[in-house]
Amino acid sequence: MIALNIRSNVVVALDTLRANKLRSGLTILGVVIGVATVMMMAAIVQGIKDQIVRTLEIAGPTTFYVVKAFSQTPVDPNNLPAYIRIRPDLSDAEARRIRELPEVAYSAIWGQAQGRLEYKGERTQNLMIQGADEGFVEIQGGDLVDGRWFTRPELGSGAAVAVLEEDAARKVFGRENPVGKSLRVGGRPVQVIGLYQKAGNIFEPPGQNIGAIIPYQMLDHQFQLDKTNAVFIPVKPRKGVTAARAHEAVTIALREMRRLRPADLNSFDLITQDQILETFNKITGVFFLVMIVLSSVGLMVGGIGVMAIMMVSVTNRTREIGVRKALGATQREILLQFLVEAATLTGIGGIIGIVVGLSLGKLVTALMDIDAGVPVTLTIVAVTVSVGIGIVFGMVPARRAARLDPIEALRYE
Repeated sequence: MIALNIRSNVVVALDTLRANKLRSGLTILGVVIGVATVMMMAAIVQGIKDQIVRTLEIAGPTTFYVVKAFSQTPVDPNNLPAYIRIRPDLSDAEARRIRELPEVAYSAIWGQAQGRLEYKGERTQNLMIQGADEGFVEIQGGDLVDGRWFTRPELGSGAAVAVLEEDAARKVFGRENPVGKSLRVGGRPVQVIGLYQKAGNIFEPPGQNIGAIIPYQMLDHQFQLDKTNAVFIPVKPRKGVTAARAHEAVTIALREMRRLRPADLNSFDLITQDQILETFNKITGVFFLVMIVLSSVGLMVGGIGVMAIMMVSVTNRTREIGVRKALGATQREILLQFLVEAATLTGIGGIIGIVVGLSLGKLVTALMDIDAGVPVTLTIVAVTVSVGIGIVFGMVPARRAARLDPIEALRYE
């Protein structure tokens, strides 16, 4: 019986909305904006998080990184805190020592800088110039689609050679095969020896896309390198070796190399995959919270609009309420009628907001080259919240309608 009453009230509510299209549309708009903002941000955040997880899975769940100092935000290299300033920079010798450990399968020193690719008047925007070795794909995934990786002499001498990322190479070379050609990377002349295709699920923030991979020694010698924030040693334990065991082995080796006494604190930090995800979650959590607060304002405006339109609706339909009461409608039935109408109003706004928000999220993530999924749980929550707003803000006008005296309502002009 209750389900039948709700169904009939929904039909009445839709008829009322159709009769007042402009007024209803403006009221729904506030709900649409609030819900769309939440859904768009949820799609973007979920897409980026999925990309990071998949990227970390490529390197392996036990892979970790040695850094000079771990900070959730980059520190100013020209104004370092005292505890970081006294720490020595990471070195290639330390990476080689870690590689010799029986617990470790791969270790090398890597670095990052920014620069453009330039060839015959064509150039890219600022891209990431990655200093690494032939083990780059082992940690980052992807494939070498043409040419070769660096030789040991090239790595040791810091030869001016580069493996270009495929998409970046196409931007400056077009259809011309870049292998064997010379171009400028960050203003430095290099010879292209290979073409690298990044993994389809690698996470790269906007403006941080890889442009070229060069020997670390070249990056160190020819580029201005931030050795606090942009130099690290990726470490991949051997198969069957736990992360904890590898951490211990690396820590002991580095403390021995740096001649640290038992009472001395470590002069380096280790970053695990869990720490990377935790840091990301903290950053995006604050960002997402701000978006929810902003969208809540939109939902609040929409809720106030619902209350206003329902108050007007109660006033305009006073005689109708009187007739229904005269025919035997109870206060509960009148209350339910107007609550269902308010919930329908915000429910429609919520559904439209979800569609708009997810569409905008898909568009933004497509531009960022990120595969975004649909946050199903949040979609259900968004619909529930939007309907709940209709019920909460519709309660006052609904109660007013339910308490109308039928005789006074029939006399209303």
